[in-house]
Amino acid sequence: MSQETIITLSRDVEAAIVPTGEPVTLEKGQEARITQELGGAFTVIVNGNMFRIQGKHADALGREVQEVRIKAAAAGGKASAEEVEAQVWEQMKTCYDPEIPVNIVDLGLIYDCVVSPIDEGSEYNVLVKMTLTAPGCGMGPVIQQDVQNKVLCIEDVAQADVELVWEPQWSQDMMTEAARLQLGLM
Repeated sequence: MSQETIITLSRDVEAAIVPTGEPVTLEKGQEARITQELGGAFTVIVNGNMFRIQGKHADALGREVQEVRIKAAAAGGKASAEEVEAQVWEQMKTCYDPEIPVNIVDLGLIYDCVVSPIDEGSEYNVLVKMTLTAPGCGMGPVIQQDVQNKVLCIEDVAQADVELVWEPQWSQDMMTEAARLQLGLM
């Protein structure tokens, strides 16, 4: 989102304080400034404090976000592990740190993605290993859950495990050139 928008909350809404991740309830009638509207989640500032609101509460902000089930293979076909993995990477590109307007893939936070078939069926297990820009970030569990939810939106995925890892330690060198350019680091 390029411009910040000020709205009035239409109902009480669950949110997480950024950067601690502590859950709170923002009250109906409060003014909120939307600073980031990416990947189906919202970052808002209320009374000088930053919060992340999940997409399922978009109506409180006067917005609409629809969760969509995604099929990795062509209609009627069985998806290969490679097709599912490609779709997992695309889904992870819709996940954002609430303070940084670059997706977590381009930030270099995803270290590994393994797609394994379940028996000989058409469903897969997905294991994602990811890190954070800072080990003490309280938003870690929120971002981790966002990744898991987005991966589970793929119809061919039966299970998604997202593991936070700290080795190797993240650095700006892990960002794509496009991400560094977008953040003014080039």
